Amino acid sequence: MNAAPTTPDVREHILATAHPLLLARGFTAVGLAEVLSAAAVPKGSFYHYFASKEAFGEALLERYFAGYLAHAEALLNGPGNAAQRLLAYFEDWQDSQTGDEARSRCPVVKLGAEVSDLSEIMRAALQRGTGRVTARITRCIAEGQVDGSLAHLAAAESDQLGRTLYQDWLGASLLAKILRDRAPLDTAMANTRTLLNLD
Repeated sequence: MNAAPTTPDVREHILATAHPLLLARGFTAVGLAEVLSAAAVPKGSFYHYFASKEAFGEALLERYFAGYLAHAEALLNGPGNAAQRLLAYFEDWQDSQTGDEARSRCPVVKLGAEVSDLSEIMRAALQRGTGRVTARITRCIAEGQVDGSLAHLAAAESDQLGRTLYQDWLGASLLAKILRDRAPLDTAMANTRTLLNLD
């Protein structure tokens, strides 16, 4: 059991404690009593910060996407030209979804299908978050068209290509989870290099 925080940020403590529980077992399988016990906070604290379990799930997803996008920004603003930065981002994705510690790391893969049918609020949070990720990938492609590293791609292709790459990697992550094999991620990387004409 985690000790209750001594700082005022009980809300963040509840979310941080619940995150691995929900990734391990799913949203519907984890009850509020289990979350509160693990966080060592009373039930009243939960309802002070979250109107419902559904609102709690929305907050969990928003927290995840905020952290994920900060990490993505660091990679996509890193050294090298835009094509190199984009490949570094997908190499990081590949590494993060393989190995023993990678199981259930991504709530989009773990919870996407489950909660999209159960909660419109959580589905909308997933839509907003994935849209922001896709937009950031698309922006990096556009940056490559400007810096010359992806100049061979037509400007009109960047939006569609950003969506295609994200969908390919999301599907590969799901298949890697199902198969417990990194082969789908290796295929996604090969497809990415082909789509970007970087072979």
